[in-house]
Amino acid sequence: MAGDTPESVPSFMGVPMKHISLVTLTFQNSALILIMHYSRIMPMTSSHRYFTSTAVFLNEVIKLAICIWVALWDRRKIDGSMMPLSHSIHQLYSDVFRADSWKLAVPACLYTLQNTLQYVAVSNLDAATFQVTYQLKILTTALFSVIMLHRSLSLKKWISLILLTAGVAIVQLPSPGSSTAVANTRSSDSTDASHQRRSATYEGIHNDNNVEPEMNRTIGLIAVAIACTISGLAGVYFEKVLKGSSTTLWVRNIQLSFYSLFPAFFIGVVFKDGSEIMQRGFFDGYNGVVWTAIAFQAAGGIVVALCVNFADNIAKNFATSISILISCLASVYFFDFVVTLNFVLGSGVVLFATWLYSKADSRPTGDYIPLEKTEVETDNNIDGAEDEATSLTTDGMFKRQD
Repeated sequence: MAGDTPESVPSFMGVPMKHISLVTLTFQNSALILIMHYSRIMPMTSSHRYFTSTAVFLNEVIKLAICIWVALWDRRKIDGSMMPLSHSIHQLYSDVFRADSWKLAVPACLYTLQNTLQYVAVSNLDAATFQVTYQLKILTTALFSVIMLHRSLSLKKWISLILLTAGVAIVQLPSPGSSTAVANTRSSDSTDASHQRRSATYEGIHNDNNVEPEMNRTIGLIAVAIACTISGLAGVYFEKVLKGSSTTLWVRNIQLSFYSLFPAFFIGVVFKDGSEIMQRGFFDGYNGVVWTAIAFQAAGGIVVALCVNFADNIAKNFATSISILISCLASVYFFDFVVTLNFVLGSGVVLFATWLYSKADSRPTGDYIPLEKTEVETDNNIDGAEDEATSLTTDGMFKRQD
């Protein structure tokens, strides 16, 4: 078949786009968590740490600008160079603010809260533990799929979800000499007035000049659990609303980013941190590391879009697994992370469960059709994508990465 010839495979400089997108996703997944974690514990360049509320807001601003540019570029390809630019802008505006676009305000608010909780989590957990624990979003997405989409799961998938939960639980078990024990030892020294230690939470991380802020593992785990729940709920709601829609990926992301600006700005920037931002400034505590973390998070949706378009679901999950291993090795090298037997066993179970869940069933489990397999436009736009998110949706559900 002509579609199977090498010439028909999308490539860049002779390298298949499938390989490029997977390598890029693996790098982005690993680097994002490492950089976000370091931005919350690094030696401060000013008297305070940056406001994560401003970082969440800027992430949406940058993502919105990127998606508008790409969507307009796609629109120009459809309209042709002879069509006035104003016509293309008007058409794009009509696509974005269609009658039902307001429905995306709900997942947009949820994704904004998820992004905020990610900062809380990486402030209180090492990057490797966060990466492994965050795979619980597979479980929450599956459960919400059953509840909201009436999707039936095979016995193999249920087993994989049980293994996933068990693997995450094993990772959390304390071990002698683990990083948790070290953290608890440091925490016991917090009564010393000469060491003004505090928990590196979203609320208190900017209140002192401590070079090595103390992490509260309990707060980090609670933040991850809530973020995973929100990720699953938002993704399934997103799919339920948009199932069968022919709207392109870039228009969808414009809608999400646009509606995300309101909770990010009014709830985070104005209501929560408004008074301190007025005193210290919007960009207080910002440096190259902070801007890099914001840029990596904003680019995540674009990278996931490439994978959805050029790679299959199993390949995406393979990239996620590799990123977990990279995060673990990098945490050992850069953050003195102590690898315990529990972490190795738990991570192995999580990786196996992820692979098992993404493996195709031998027979159909129902008439459920993923969003990216529904109606597809006839132009060259990319349809169907993933969240937090991601983050990856290992069951092929339509969702944005945050």
